[in-house]
Amino acid sequence: MTSIDHLGVAEAELTATGAIWTAREIEQQPQMLRQTHALVAGLHAKIRAFAAPLADNPAARVILTGAGSSAYIGQCVAPLLDRQLAARVDAVPTTDIVCAPQLYLQPEQPLLLVSFGRSGNSPESLAAVELAESLVREVRHLVVICNAGGALGKAPVAEAMTLLMPAATHDVGFAMTSSFSCMMYAVVAALLPAGAMDGRIEAIAGATGRVIGESLPVLRELALGRYDRVVYLGSGLLQGLAREASLKLGELTNGAVATCFDSPLGFRHGPKTFVNGQTLVMVFVSNDALTRRYDLDLVDELRRDGCAARIIEVSAQPRAASGADSIAVPAMADAADLDLLWPYVAIAQTHAFLRARAMGVAPDNPNPAGVVNRVVQGVRLYAQNP
Repeated sequence: MTSIDHLGVAEAELTATGAIWTAREIEQQPQMLRQTHALVAGLHAKIRAFAAPLADNPAARVILTGAGSSAYIGQCVAPLLDRQLAARVDAVPTTDIVCAPQLYLQPEQPLLLVSFGRSGNSPESLAAVELAESLVREVRHLVVICNAGGALGKAPVAEAMTLLMPAATHDVGFAMTSSFSCMMYAVVAALLPAGAMDGRIEAIAGATGRVIGESLPVLRELALGRYDRVVYLGSGLLQGLAREASLKLGELTNGAVATCFDSPLGFRHGPKTFVNGQTLVMVFVSNDALTRRYDLDLVDELRRDGCAARIIEVSAQPRAASGADSIAVPAMADAADLDLLWPYVAIAQTHAFLRARAMGVAPDNPNPAGVVNRVVQGVRLYAQNP
């Protein structure tokens, strides 16, 4: 009988060590991305009809919102959508909206609130919807959710549409993996013109699948290196990805590895002091010719400094001189940075998964004490005007 493995580890061992769900959910992303593409393509006309009155209005605003990884979806894609839509597009976490709604919700500015949720049960997500409904005169809610039973998809609001992801993206593992990648893909495919992603989905899914397998040797080596600090850097859309990568490693190692994130240019302005002899730096390199020059300047500077233990370039255009200190994304040398988000995040997820296992932490439940939870607990909500 042939043994089944995921991320290079036998299924039986993954099950015994509390890692099976996270491994499967990282590995299933190419298939889930294709399913998400087909789902959104079939609904695009309906989504367009719902969103267009606001998305096409230069006086309106689109807010991409969520908490934790769901917030970082917006941070990855808001700059691109802001250039593509007539409305202003911002990424604002629900955790910001709930504690200071007066800063983000303008009563007279029409609003499309796009809410992301794996479970759809985070208290801040529900509260943000309620606040927008009560404070903004003209508001519509586009809910992108992975859980058919989530409360967010059933919120009692006047104008709402729910985009339910394929069932398998409702990740069972502690950390968001396929839920993150598929909700991110869904909002881009939904709000860009019909067919905009048709010629790109196969390259994205194919590169994501290939890089998961092809990067395993170097990611295993990095996981066994036991660096106690890890820095993730990215420019433009990739800065939001760096933030998600930082969170993923922190979550899956139960906080045992100190992490930080920044842009390569921003890193020099103080955060570079984080680097010491036990630090791994991972740079998500842009394909944009101008941006890439800034990214690589910082990489080369860090190597000249000689302070970090290891500097890894994650790139679709790997430099031969970087050799073993690079992770190549195949067949994406000419891709836009948007398309790199999915293979790049898969690398970050796989690294976090392997590092957790190297430390003896169960990725499916890295915090068994329940100090942090898969769906956040302990949030006390207050009335806006107590």
